Amino acid sequence: MTGSPRQPLSRRTLLGTGIGVAVLSATGTGTARAAQSTSSAAHRAHAFLAAAMDGYPDHGTIRLAQSYTDQSGLFSTAFTYDNALAILALLASPGGGSRAVALGDALLYAQAHDPVHDDGRLRQAYNVGPYTFYDGSPQPDGFVRADGTANVGTQFGFTGTAVGDMAWAGIALSALAGRTGERRFLTGAVRIGEWIERTGRTDEPLGGYKFGVNGADEKLPFTSTEHNTDLVGLFGRLARLTGDKAWRERRARARAFVERMWEPSGGFFYTGTNDGVTINKSPIPEDTQTWTHLALASRTHSRSLDWAATELAVLDTADRPNSTVPSGQSYEGVTFSSASLAANEDAPIADGQPRPDRNGVWFEGTAHLALALRDRGSAGDAQRARRLLASIERAQDLLGTGQSIGGTALAARSGVVSASSPLDTGFGFGYYPYRHTGATAWYLLAGARANPLRA
Repeated sequence: MTGSPRQPLSRRTLLGTGIGVAVLSATGTGTARAAQSTSSAAHRAHAFLAAAMDGYPDHGTIRLAQSYTDQSGLFSTAFTYDNALAILALLASPGGGSRAVALGDALLYAQAHDPVHDDGRLRQAYNVGPYTFYDGSPQPDGFVRADGTANVGTQFGFTGTAVGDMAWAGIALSALAGRTGERRFLTGAVRIGEWIERTGRTDEPLGGYKFGVNGADEKLPFTSTEHNTDLVGLFGRLARLTGDKAWRERRARARAFVERMWEPSGGFFYTGTNDGVTINKSPIPEDTQTWTHLALASRTHSRSLDWAATELAVLDTADRPNSTVPSGQSYEGVTFSSASLAANEDAPIADGQPRPDRNGVWFEGTAHLALALRDRGSAGDAQRARRLLASIERAQDLLGTGQSIGGTALAARSGVVSASSPLDTGFGFGYYPYRHTGATAWYLLAGARANPLRA
């Protein structure tokens, strides 16, 4: 961040222990996909979500989905954001309703059984199965601890509450309320919205809603374009479901902040502000270009998709420095941010991590872009989206083999890895070739043309 302290690690923080990924030998970039239909790829993606939910059958039926495969080194961590996406992807697919309801009820359980707070918040992540931590300390519980409280992810410090995570959980619960008519889901979503209003609202010059709180319940000073974009989606849903005009005013406040981050000369959105006064102008992330279109539906701002598709475009091949793509394969898509393209390839992303590949494809963001292009529908958008989806489907076929959830091997070619090769986000953390609930869910949303930010 240009001369300013970095924002704290977000919902995407990944503290893996290295690559450790086995991959299939190359059969060429297109051959493996030629015999596979999109419907088959979606079916296998759903199989991965089911495996992520069912990885610890001996630890109760109240459960969340594990976010990454065991090989990531995060054990049974289940990020709130990833589970919200899984709910939305399941609702967008035939036959996914019962699993979506199960995940929604688990979020409600976490909200009602926090070990410290009873104010509607959710934490960044939870543990959903037993493991032994790196220091040798046993972690015997599943998602529901022996005392009945939700098993918050304290071992990795995933104890804070970010407005973005809360917004996505609220969107998912609102979607469940709209689909099922069950009052409990709307009640949970409203509690989330009210927590955000109490905790995040700011009267600083740039306005909007601030980042959230850390694990010590201290308010964080940053304001994120991404988070406020999420709130446009959440508050809009709550306005429709409750009929309360207060949510329309809150949606307008979040939208006004997002629009203040627009750079008309370049056709993109900045990442946010550290102090509520000065706009951060670097790095420029992908999601603030694609989610803004999905939430705002603004032709004035839809050029941000072209910026992302052009300025963050990458092609990962085996001959790239630090690439882990097998010989003969290649993957196209977008990377995480402008800083990812300038990452230091001679140094590890973080202590104990591999060196980054500047051309590593971020498959979650690639799915964001594919969905946004399909939603916009301008000349050439459908073709560009299809190419991006084909790259994701090829990655599901060929990358991340030999991985497991809860010690059980995954079915072949099920689940999308978060990145084609190690990539540095530029925000203090990286992504790696581990199969990922969030990336898989975004692929399913893009394939179904289901826009979670606009009901």
